[in-house]
Amino acid sequence: MNPTTSVAAQPLLAARELSKTYGSTPALSGASARLDAGEIVALTGPSGSGKSTLLHCMAGIVRPDHGSVTYRRIDVDGSVTHRQEHLEQAPEERLSALRRTEFAVVFQFGQLIPELTTLDNVALPLILGGTDRRAAQERARAWLERFGVLDRAEARPGELSGGQAQRAALARALVTGPKVVFADEPTGALDSLAGEQVMTELTSAARESGAAVLLVTHDATVAAYADREIRLSDGRTTVLEVSA
Repeated sequence: MNPTTSVAAQPLLAARELSKTYGSTPALSGASARLDAGEIVALTGPSGSGKSTLLHCMAGIVRPDHGSVTYRRIDVDGSVTHRQEHLEQAPEERLSALRRTEFAVVFQFGQLIPELTTLDNVALPLILGGTDRRAAQERARAWLERFGVLDRAEARPGELSGGQAQRAALARALVTGPKVVFADEPTGALDSLAGEQVMTELTSAARESGAAVLLVTHDATVAAYADREIRLSDGRTTVLEVSA
């Protein structure tokens, strides 16, 4: 086998046989999923099927009871599958670094910090990563302009509409240049028009930047933006046909 072909076939992010139980309630029961570089994958299924739990496990927010999650050659569960020079840190430090630089998460309600302006919310991940404040704000302004909310840069989150707040949250997610964007019901709190605008902007920006997107949704209209779909039912996954 050609080694180059073998490496190229490896997924960017993979979950294998994940199980997770909360109390006596199983959320995942052997769920598996993969995400390749640059693709958009929708996780769909009825309420309570385990969609958000699977996304949170793959993002390193929640640890599964059993199974593994691997990002490139890093086991997101905390162990290292293949030694790399930058993996000498403790597992929690390594996961924290991944969340700051490689991963980005967008939640249903945006979760902007209410005490900060829209501009400072978007600049915050860069500042926490060591970027100079002025440079961070300059990049934040560019992303706010990209998402059409630069005129709301000095507004607080409570002064934004739902669509404006979610576009600001997308700007915050993408400002660091992540390799994977985890979007958990990003249009769930929006009307159909605002939801369509947010999805168009998210997918366009992700494709331009080369970021992969893992998208949780119960909405078939939103899932249609994905390259392919993984459906969850009773904590188990089924890979559906690739979208046309």
